[in-house]
Amino acid sequence: MSTALATTVSDAHVTMAQNSKSFALAARVFTPATRDAAAVVYAYCRYVDDAIDSVTGPAQQVALAGLRTELAQVYAGNADARLAPLAQVVQTYNIPVHYFSELLRGMQLDTDGQRYRTTADLVDYCYCVASVVGLIMCHIMGVRRTTVVAEQLTLARAAHLGIAMQLTNICRDVLEDHQRSRCYLPDDLLLAHNVDAQRMHATAALQPADAQQLRPVVAALLQLADRYYRSGQRGTLALPLRSAFAVRAARRIYAAIGTQLAAMHYDVLAGRAVVSKARKLGHVAIAAMQTAAELPQRFWYWIRRQGFAAPTQQLEAANVTQPK
Repeated sequence: MSTALATTVSDAHVTMAQNSKSFALAARVFTPATRDAAAVVYAYCRYVDDAIDSVTGPAQQVALAGLRTELAQVYAGNADARLAPLAQVVQTYNIPVHYFSELLRGMQLDTDGQRYRTTADLVDYCYCVASVVGLIMCHIMGVRRTTVVAEQLTLARAAHLGIAMQLTNICRDVLEDHQRSRCYLPDDLLLAHNVDAQRMHATAALQPADAQQLRPVVAALLQLADRYYRSGQRGTLALPLRSAFAVRAARRIYAAIGTQLAAMHYDVLAGRAVVSKARKLGHVAIAAMQTAAELPQRFWYWIRRQGFAAPTQQLEAANVTQPK
C-alpha cells in the first residue's frame, strides 16, 4: 500500500499544494480551521487514490482491503498515528462513515475495471469519488440551519458540484486514463455519437481517427458537467461567507478546464488542458464579486438568526438526481 499519507496537518497542506494547485488556491479563502480540515480530507483522498493506482492486479484488492480496515479503525477510535489527523477531523465535524465508504466503493469500481454502460452509471461513480468529498465538506463548513427539505437540497447541490468536477476530470484525462487501460466514457454516449464502444475499450492506443470520433462525446459530457456546475453554484448561499467564496472560486477554476478543452476543439490527443495562474486569479476575483452580491440576502438571514451547522442527515447516491 502507498505510504504517501500525510501524517500531520502541515504535510496535508503540502500534499494539496503539490497535487492540486486549483484546490489549494481556492482553499486559501477558507477560515484556518476549515482550510486545515479540507487539507486533511484532500490528503486522505489522495492517499486512497495512490494506494490503488500504485499497484496492479490482485495487489489492488489487497490495498483496498487495507484501506477498509484503516477506515474501520478510524471510526472505532483506534487508528494509528498516521491516521490521527483524519480521525480528529471525523470526530470534530461528526462526518458519517457512509461517505468514506462510498469513496472506497468508487475505488472498488476502479479495481474491478468497471465498464460504464450508461451515463447514469458514470454519474454514480462520480458520486462515489467526488460528490462525497463535497458532502464531507458540508460537515466541515456547516450549512445554513433551515428546513429538512432545504438542507437536503443544499446537500444535493454539493453532490452536483462534485459530479461536475469529476466529469471535467474525465474529459481532461481521456488519454491518460486510456494509457492506464481505463475508459470512463459511457457506452450509451459513445454509441449515440457512432463510436464503436467495444473497440474503444479494446484498442491499445488512441489514434488521431479515434480522437476525431471522440470530440462530440467529450463535448456532450462537458455539456452535462455544465448542468451540474450550474446546479452546484446555486447552493453557495447556504454556506458561510468565506466557504461560499472558496467553493465558488473552485467551481469557476475547474469549469475553466472545460472551457480550455473547448478551445482545443475537444481533441483528447492535443495535450493536457491547463488553466493559467492569471486566469485562475481572474476567476477568484469574479467569485469574490459574485459572493459580495449575496451580502444583502445574507444580512437578511443573519437578522433571522439562521446560523450554520453540520447537516443533520446524509445524502445517498439514489437521492442525487440530475439537475433540471
